[in-house]
Amino acid sequence: MQALRGLRIGDVVAKIPIVQGGMGVRVSLSGLSSAVANNGGIGVIAATGIGALEPDFTRFNVKASIRALKAEISKARELTKGILGVNVLTALSSFGEMVTAAIEGGIDVVFSGAGLPMNLPEYLREGVSTKLVPIVSSAKAAYLIAKRWIARYNYAPDAFVVEGPKAGGHLGFSEDQLANPSFDLAELVPEVKRVADDIGYSKNKSIPVIAAGGIYTTDDMQRMQELGASGVQLGTRFVATHECDASNEFKNSYITAKESDITIIKSPVGLPGRAIRNAFLTDVASGIKKPFRCGYQCIKTCNYKDSPYCIADALLNAQSGKLTDGFAFAGSNVHRINKIENVSDVFEDLTRGYKTD
Repeated sequence: MQALRGLRIGDVVAKIPIVQGGMGVRVSLSGLSSAVANNGGIGVIAATGIGALEPDFTRFNVKASIRALKAEISKARELTKGILGVNVLTALSSFGEMVTAAIEGGIDVVFSGAGLPMNLPEYLREGVSTKLVPIVSSAKAAYLIAKRWIARYNYAPDAFVVEGPKAGGHLGFSEDQLANPSFDLAELVPEVKRVADDIGYSKNKSIPVIAAGGIYTTDDMQRMQELGASGVQLGTRFVATHECDASNEFKNSYITAKESDITIIKSPVGLPGRAIRNAFLTDVASGIKKPFRCGYQCIKTCNYKDSPYCIADALLNAQSGKLTDGFAFAGSNVHRINKIENVSDVFEDLTRGYKTD
């Protein structure tokens, strides 16, 4: 039986080596992130679409998003003394502003993926202790990011999240790669670990690797740790919790999902994504367009002029329970969920197979 050891990212130490994945639009906010932090993990607020319910969102997108992000960080801080992170997509049009807002809000860790966050360290200021963690899908990406950060900023990543092809939401793989065993998470973790160790050795810095995508059980956690991961990141299991910030209708779509309902979509932002098939996605696949006017321009890579729907609207509708006008992203294990439980129950289940030091 493995010992349960904490996850150390510099001077930030999570008692339980579990990171809650950042899930937009407005799925992981202060409620879920604080609950995860209170249970010893790292709770993560997703910056994507966070200001969507602000009254001035469409007109003053960036200002509304900054205000909403800082408010959620403040709410979470009132609910926990644990470790909090913010996930900021590199592809966000307001990437720099949101990273700055997170750091100014006193967040412990900034996670960034959906592209290579080559300039992330430039938003740090002297005396700021926020940790910077890129989310990558290959050892090559990890190496390129680290090389650029060190050359330009003399700063090595504080950790890497390596996300495999079984994750939910937007994926850093082509559709052909999703089913290719060479891109399995078990293959990626040791490769990224070698890069992290090499970079860490050169900078006299410990750089942990966090495995993500398809993690569901204690066995999954332990296997990733045996392969060199210091911790794991989970998203899907935390959606079906009472503390998750999404609507009950959104959560119930997880509970009722069958394995045959899991599908890969072509997202307007130019990446494949894993989602739960429903009538909305069936219509889109059949060529039915959902008319809209882009009031956000929130993602730099979004081909909104030729898109059959607005993904920001679709995800916000789903989060608020209007699944006839949207859909839910989910990981490959969503069909295994059969009930809504507490975040503490998820932690208890995931740590049951460990011995404590």
